[in-house]
Amino acid sequence: MAKPAQGAKYRGSICDFPDFNPSQDAETLYNAMKGFGSDKEAILELITSRSNRQRQEICQNYKSLYGKDLIADLKYELTGKFERLIVGLMRPPAYADAKEIKDAISGIGTDEKCLIEILASRTNEQIHQLVAAYKDAYERDLEADITGDTSGHFRKMLVVLLQGTREEDDVVSEDLVQQDVQDLYEAGELKWGTDEAQFIYILGNRSKQHLRLVFDEYLKTTGKPIEASIRGELSGDFEKLMLAVVKCIRSTAEYFAERLFKAMKGLGTRDNTLIRIMVSRSELDMLDIREIFRTKYEKSLYSMIKNDTSGEYKKALLKLCGGDDDAAGQFFPEAAQVAYRMWELSAVARVELKGTVRPAGDFNPDADAKALRKAMKGLGTDEDTIIDIIAHRSNAQRQQIRQTFKSHFGRDLMADLKSELSGDLARLILGLMMPPAHYDAKQLKKAMEGAGTDEKALIEILATRTNAEIQAIKEAYKEDYHKSLEDALSSDTSGHFKRILISLATGNREEGGEDRERAREDAQEMADTSSGDKSSLETRFMMILCTRSYPHLRRVFQEFVKMTNYDVEHTIKKEMSGDVQDVFVAIVQSVKNKPLFFADKLYKSMKGAGTDEKTLTRIMVSRSEIDLLNIRREFIEKYDKSLHQAIEGDTSGHFLKALLAICGGED
Repeated sequence: MAKPAQGAKYRGSICDFPDFNPSQDAETLYNAMKGFGSDKEAILELITSRSNRQRQEICQNYKSLYGKDLIADLKYELTGKFERLIVGLMRPPAYADAKEIKDAISGIGTDEKCLIEILASRTNEQIHQLVAAYKDAYERDLEADITGDTSGHFRKMLVVLLQGTREEDDVVSEDLVQQDVQDLYEAGELKWGTDEAQFIYILGNRSKQHLRLVFDEYLKTTGKPIEASIRGELSGDFEKLMLAVVKCIRSTAEYFAERLFKAMKGLGTRDNTLIRIMVSRSELDMLDIREIFRTKYEKSLYSMIKNDTSGEYKKALLKLCGGDDDAAGQFFPEAAQVAYRMWELSAVARVELKGTVRPAGDFNPDADAKALRKAMKGLGTDEDTIIDIIAHRSNAQRQQIRQTFKSHFGRDLMADLKSELSGDLARLILGLMMPPAHYDAKQLKKAMEGAGTDEKALIEILATRTNAEIQAIKEAYKEDYHKSLEDALSSDTSGHFKRILISLATGNREEGGEDRERAREDAQEMADTSSGDKSSLETRFMMILCTRSYPHLRRVFQEFVKMTNYDVEHTIKKEMSGDVQDVFVAIVQSVKNKPLFFADKLYKSMKGAGTDEKTLTRIMVSRSEIDLLNIRREFIEKYDKSLHQAIEGDTSGHFLKALLAICGGED
């Protein structure tokens, strides 16, 4: 069993079994596998209740008593995922890692994710033990095998990590921190091309303590997290490896919480990843992983395993998990501190927002107008030309084309496009042709007209637009529909939901920075869920969420977690319902991370049976020149597939082609 550092609390979920008797355990396992069939319940109960050190003693006693290899017998008696899990638990940790890596590089293709996970997360001592175990088990050199199976900068970084020579000194030189920040900045952001060697040297060798300070200083110096620079400068498996290294430097437990979540979310379970992590972390930091999991995903690791697996496999995994953090309905106290640190980063981050559609160079509105006229003239329509021009011009350039088209041909370009195109493609192209404020005004109008109201569209637009954008939308709405936006909202919605939307539609959100004292007061107002009725609670939330600046609200959310052990989103979901809950959650998510909010919306518009083309079109059009590149990065980070891939798999024809042109690239 791994021993915690001196003075540190043990954070594993599996401990030494008291009154341990290896001979008796060996006999119990032998009897469980004797005769026809096997007693899987007895096997899982015993093996998941013993530490790895104790399991090794059981193996030795089994061989002494019965002249048989326990792992070979378990392999023979058990099958499938349950067998992989139990056999994984029976191997010493270094040998379990060695087996995972051997499997990852054997046969056709390489499991790069497995290599990344193991080599990015292990300590120097664990790496040295892994290299020795690999040599002992397979009589081969691990570095030579990995070198033969990988290439490029990805291979170079793996080789550096395999040396197990990361500095371990906790004394940090401020001068060296500044030098490393400068070297990383010059190797990436300030350089045409990227000096990958600097990234490899610094991230592969410096101590964790040193690198955490480097990351903090990098953010202050450049205005962006080191992760954003890595995504912008590196690519492929090398990029994924470096991001994993950074995550493990920041928090190994958070890295594994994220890996576990991704292994179980969506359709199908990545059982190899799930087994590998549950086995390898059960005696190291499973309690930390559970806390972070509960904080980040608002559900316990236990409940997710329970809902995603079955049979003895599920029972064994739940034993390794060691407890259900939802049982008491509360976070661990330590989890609040984890969330607090997560908010600390977002409170200081200044992420550079980038769209995917930029002004075309050598822009010629005259040539574009003529090409569009030709594409729509005569029999049939040349959709490819229309897409190629409109999706690769900025909105300001499109307005120039409209004007030129009218001057040349005495015709309205919008009307011509409307008559020539149809369906989803028509909605997308016409949306791109409208000035942004008029497009948003139209989406709001459509959300409120006819039978029923599209509350989701109202929330998405009003909860995410800046003051300047809201003011422009109000003017466009008045101009286009001869009615104020507030009057329209008033007549189409009701109750607290109406009040919240009208408050957002005033466009009077404060625009200053944070006020820590006031943030504590605001957090206290929101945390006091026991005083007053539900109506007064919603009013208090509205007064704060609809009027305070984004930087201030980030600090409020941080203080809220500190006071209550809850994320504010969790409290909203618990205390409120319906449209009021939805609009408050949208505001909170937008404040936390607006590109991630839109990435989630895009994912939901395409997952499952059928596609929500209206939401997909609305977001792609409205964010294309603002932050669609950031949305793309959040999408691939959260869903392990690119926005490009999702669109490709869910749409078709010219609509697909136009969406991919706006998407602007494959990540």
